[in-house]
Amino acid sequence: MPDYDVNEAGVAHARELIDAGEYDDQTEWSDAAPSTAEENEERDDEGQEGYAQWHLAVDPDKGEGTKGRYRFPYGDFTKVNRAALIHAKQRASQNDHPEIEEAADDLLQRLDAKRS
Repeated sequence: MPDYDVNEAGVAHARELIDAGEYDDQTEWSDAAPSTAEENEERDDEGQEGYAQWHLAVDPDKGEGTKGRYRFPYGDFTKVNRAALIHAKQRASQNDHPEIEEAADDLLQRLDAKRS
């Protein structure tokens, strides 16, 4: 299992979006997750850095300019998706990525606090 690093820029971006109320707590992640075409469009429009900020983890074994470098997406390039955070937390837990699991959990708690 590869070792992932927390993508601090992605976590910070998610925090900003949640604090601004830019989240979706209704749509299932399977319905909200961007398609490959949408991912490619985001990379074309916003560059690798813009694409990267929508992910909670970095795979340091993958090259700088590759899509595979970024893992655990948490939104659809417009809003944080609550179900995506739950999915990321579960997947990180199952695959022994405690730092990613904690980052996802912190964001989930922040989003839930904002909702109430």
